[in-house]
Amino acid sequence: MRTPVLLSTLLMVAVLGESCVSNKKFSELQTSYNELRNQNRDLDGRYQVSQRELSGATTRVKSLEEQIEAQRTSVAALQAALDKCLNSSSQGNTNISKLVDEINSANNYIKHLVNTKNTSDSLNMVLTNNLTRSLSREESKDVDVQVLKGVVYISLSDKMLYKSGSYEISPVAGTTLSKIAKIIKDYKDYDVLIEGNTDNVPISQTNIRNNWDLSALRASSVVQALQNTYGVEPKRLTAGGRGEYNPIAPNDSDAGKSRNRRTQIIITPKLDQFMELIEKAPEKATDAPATPVTNPASQQ
Repeated sequence: MRTPVLLSTLLMVAVLGESCVSNKKFSELQTSYNELRNQNRDLDGRYQVSQRELSGATTRVKSLEEQIEAQRTSVAALQAALDKCLNSSSQGNTNISKLVDEINSANNYIKHLVNTKNTSDSLNMVLTNNLTRSLSREESKDVDVQVLKGVVYISLSDKMLYKSGSYEISPVAGTTLSKIAKIIKDYKDYDVLIEGNTDNVPISQTNIRNNWDLSALRASSVVQALQNTYGVEPKRLTAGGRGEYNPIAPNDSDAGKSRNRRTQIIITPKLDQFMELIEKAPEKATDAPATPVTNPASQQ
């Protein structure tokens, strides 16, 4: 801040002594003045930059101090909660231990269910692959096999199974049904639901009231064929009709109606075995235990 005073003093000396100095001396003073003025500008610029940097650094420091204080408050709250848990009564510790045991048992049970589901999914894939490989190329056009959510769906077109508007099994369907029956008999731990479906065209036969009746009669025909002709145990079979109310395609075209006229063979694990699995106590699961949950109080 002394630089402007120095500059003013030099300028006054230069003016007062103008008559006493040579032109060379005046030129030197002028050059010195210009250099000092430039230095002053440079220093002032640096000062302004330093002030801005200092202001930014101060703001950042304040922000960090606030964050540190917030973290300290959070740590204190957590420590207080932890101290409260660790200083709980003996009964409270007993309850925590019991809860930890229940959580570990539940984890074991979940692992058991996951392993069972994986096993079931593997069996379903084997079943599906075996059936698909057994079908000829021509048969595959009228048979669609899918696994959805652990259930095997075998969809059979009506043109392969029945005559139009009829529920009697056609002779050409025998080979395909025999292959499906063999798969069903090989997997004895599965139940089988036969489900009939139609399009939305009203039935014209006098001995069949509507599409509800037609779909149910068609499902019943397949069930009886599997039982009487191909030797599937009847207690494993269920027949049901869904009429026109379970379409998989719009009924506004011949192609869509053709897709909707189908009979599905739905293969699922036996219900009693499923219920037995659900009711099975977690601690009785035979699989290796999952990673246990640790009681915090026991670590003190």
